[in-house]
Amino acid sequence: MNRVIYGGPVFEMARQQFECVANHLQISEMDRDRLLYPKRAIAVSCPIHRDDGRTEVYQGYRVQHHLTLGPTKGGTRFAPSVDIGEVAALAIWMSWKCALAGLPYGGAKGGIPVDPHALSSRELEALSRRYMQEMIPFVGPHTDVMAPDMGTNEQVMAWFMDTYSMYQGQTVNEIVTGKPISAGGTLGRREATGRGVAYLIGRALEHLGIEAGSATAIIQGFGNVGSVTAYSLAERGFKIIGVSDHTAAYYDPAGLDLVRLRRHVAERGQLAGFSTQGLIEPSELLVSTCDVLVPAAIERVITGENAPMLKCRILAEGANGPTTPEADAILNQRGDEIFVLPDILCNAGGHRQLFRMGPGSPAIILGRS
Repeated sequence: MNRVIYGGPVFEMARQQFECVANHLQISEMDRDRLLYPKRAIAVSCPIHRDDGRTEVYQGYRVQHHLTLGPTKGGTRFAPSVDIGEVAALAIWMSWKCALAGLPYGGAKGGIPVDPHALSSRELEALSRRYMQEMIPFVGPHTDVMAPDMGTNEQVMAWFMDTYSMYQGQTVNEIVTGKPISAGGTLGRREATGRGVAYLIGRALEHLGIEAGSATAIIQGFGNVGSVTAYSLAERGFKIIGVSDHTAAYYDPAGLDLVRLRRHVAERGQLAGFSTQGLIEPSELLVSTCDVLVPAAIERVITGENAPMLKCRILAEGANGPTTPEADAILNQRGDEIFVLPDILCNAGGHRQLFRMGPGSPAIILGRS
């Protein structure tokens, strides 16, 4: 393959995963680049007026992995770490996820390298609308459907939909998923991914013969996916003994008070300040003893360094790409110690909201036990 525009640790991780599977399936070398590299990558400039009068230009990206089965589909991420390589990797994983769930979509992903919390509401709206305005020639209900991701939410999706609809001269609800119910959204969409994670954990427990009422769980990442997973597991009888986000990590072997946690996060928007007790280093939380560990934040948090120290029975990958190839190799070497629910299955609930599986489901086929 000639020199490509994609790079960085996240894309390299996706490439290594692909090569590993391609070797196992004995895919011809001449077919591999065509299967791996995205069909289309778009980079745009998004100038907005800041509240202090400055004009600031943000870079926006959208990668469409393949359009063979139908339109592409995937989230839009507003986060400081975003680059074209990360977006491409996420689009590739989305293709695999849709294929596993039996959905007629290719994978796509988009994003802007920005901290949305550093923008006012007016600035965030301006940036969201400008991004969609620049993407209009490349997206559409039959080409590429956008969805929320890290740093975006129902409100951002509503701005996307409204901007696209104004250009079309009519309301086009189907240009985005994850929009508000009042704008044509689907009941349960926001909770679907976290509930899907909890459902598959329940199936894994049944397979392993572990009672939910005696099980403990640690949730790394307390955003949309992580928080819903925590509450859903608690409803099933789990004791949630550890949670974290980018501001703080808490651990209590007696169990955390999720009612107080929910109230605190609703008021503050973050875990920091919840309590002066139970604080723990985020790196220590990942290797604390539990039945279920759910990395539900960002990529590459389970690594070659901490994989040997994991003390969970089930690793449920709620985030995209939380486990590096080096960590995967170590987990494989550990044999039946840790049962892995891989991300392309575990967090697919947001893409197939009626997540129903019977005996012999992929949860059992793909989990490593």
